[in-house]
Amino acid sequence: MASNKRIMKELGEVRTNPPPGCNVILANEDDMNIWEATMDGPSDSPYTGGRFKIQITLPKEYPFKPPRVAFLTKIYHPNVMNDDTGSMCLGMLRPDEWKPPNKIADVLRLVRTVLAAPQPDDAVEQQIAREFKDDRKSFDKVAKEWVVRYAK
Repeated sequence: MASNKRIMKELGEVRTNPPPGCNVILANEDDMNIWEATMDGPSDSPYTGGRFKIQITLPKEYPFKPPRVAFLTKIYHPNVMNDDTGSMCLGMLRPDEWKPPNKIADVLRLVRTVLAAPQPDDAVEQQIAREFKDDRKSFDKVAKEWVVRYAK
């Protein structure tokens, strides 16, 4: 299967040359479609010092359909669902915006960028987005508390 070759190639690339602050493994060596990334919180953010587990699920139609990205580590962030799914909302991952040349390494770089610079106007958690915009000090405080509680 052509996409399996692509997935193996991407996995090899991301393992030998991982995006900054990231490490990627297969969640299960028998399943090439579920990756697990560990991402360090960016130093210029309230997530500094945290280590976040992220699951990347590649659909059978990958690279023609986008992967699903979910935080396995709880995080206080306007672009990440604050529930058991931990789904992340990124424009690049929307079916209408995804392009087959995109790679998982690009997705991980974007996730890290959005950790450092949340996008409150594209939020999945409206209350957290409002706090981010209206009371940044309070947002940073809660985000740091969650890092200590869940991401250490």
